[in-house]
Amino acid sequence: MSNDSNASKTRRTRRAHWIPVVAGFLRKDGRILIGQRPENNTLAGQWEFPGGKIELGESPEEALARELREELGIEAEVGELKLACTHTYGDVGILIQFYEIRFWKGEPKAKHHMMLEWIYPEELRDRAIPEANRKILDRIENALGVQWPKSSSSRKS
Repeated sequence: MSNDSNASKTRRTRRAHWIPVVAGFLRKDGRILIGQRPENNTLAGQWEFPGGKIELGESPEEALARELREELGIEAEVGELKLACTHTYGDVGILIQFYEIRFWKGEPKAKHHMMLEWIYPEELRDRAIPEANRKILDRIENALGVQWPKSSSSRKS
């Protein structure tokens, strides 16, 4: 077998296994909701947007509504797709679709997270967040409508 064939075979075996994931932007009083991943979980202690994996046969919107019900105990109306991106963690790749959540019933509770927090969108830069989100912070902030003050990169609360 030639070196070209071996290189081609290696590339094929190193392809990432892709997992479709959805996340929601919940907003209240100019803030967004983030949850801290539990200690016994992958990426423990990092902050993320509520959401999760799309199950076989679900649309992204159905998956996000289900995840918000399971993780936060709310009934949500999934709105507009705001952005999508991909990221790989070794041999596992994720395709994340971020949706706007404008309306929901119930008060979000930390059912799967250590804690929940409402923060201003620009505060994301100061948080430990998954690399998949960190690499697209500019796009996330644009999707959330963050407008940076000219003299500062952080909003004072």
